[in-house]
Amino acid sequence: MPVRRMEEFEIDRKPTRKPAKQKFYEFLYNQETGAILGRTPESWGKILIFYAIFYIVLASLFAICLVTFLQHFINPRVPRLQLDGGLIGTSPGLGFRPLPPDERSTLIWYKGTGYESYKYWEDELKEFLKVYKQKGQTAGAGQNIFNCNFKSPPPPGKVCDVDIRSWEPCIEENHFSFHKSSPCIFLKLNRIYGWRPEFYNDVNHLPSDMPHDLQAHIRNMTDYNPDYVNMVWVSCQGETPADKENIGLIRYLPHPGFPGYFYPYNNAEGYLSPLVAVHLVRPKTGILINIECRAWAQNIKYSRKDRIGVVHFELMIE
Repeated sequence: MPVRRMEEFEIDRKPTRKPAKQKFYEFLYNQETGAILGRTPESWGKILIFYAIFYIVLASLFAICLVTFLQHFINPRVPRLQLDGGLIGTSPGLGFRPLPPDERSTLIWYKGTGYESYKYWEDELKEFLKVYKQKGQTAGAGQNIFNCNFKSPPPPGKVCDVDIRSWEPCIEENHFSFHKSSPCIFLKLNRIYGWRPEFYNDVNHLPSDMPHDLQAHIRNMTDYNPDYVNMVWVSCQGETPADKENIGLIRYLPHPGFPGYFYPYNNAEGYLSPLVAVHLVRPKTGILINIECRAWAQNIKYSRKDRIGVVHFELMIE
């Protein structure tokens, strides 16, 4: 058998492995192909142009949607959903101040002769009424305030003034009468944009369940001022016969209701909700008194069970 030379045989050899460092450098820049980070300059140019166009179109669509939404749906002073279309509905709730420290409680309790005992309630009212006393703290206050009355409602762009002196003796200088064991409780209607009260302006057809003293007051006042019927009336009384006896005399300042010229609420700058100061002149001490206050208008719903159109609180003076 003839001997063959070594050159005649093909020898299989494994490809030489490049060091990891060299591979990394070639990934950063390949001198043979001119690739940078695995892509040629031409490839990089195409992909950058694609993403530039993509993000410009995306940003333009977002800007168009945002401008359209802001112009047609959002107004900082006008809610998009109003009255029946809103969550609050068309029947405003009634609230009271001062509020107890425990949010779950409605009990106003203090000792009539101890300043430290009623100090909390006085401070709560001071804080709540601060904006009424210092109207400059509200935007636009002092520039668009108008002295309204039943014959002079506020002109467009103006808001009605709230005269804090009309609450006397339910004023800060008099400790809101807490120190005399005859506290003042403030009532307010919750704000509903665009809501207009439907008044009980026919004194001959007042609700049968309206307290008789309030009915008599309405008839007496409207004899010489027919416009006075344009009020959202307010009444407070004890919930049970015993509570009615223990609550004593009640005064409403400046009126037993909210004047109609404060409505509708349009979120105008400087607007302050009208308040009624309920002065409990001589409530019985040493006993818990359950008190219910109700707002009266034809379009304010009332349900004691569901606490609609009514507010409940308890008073305890030792």
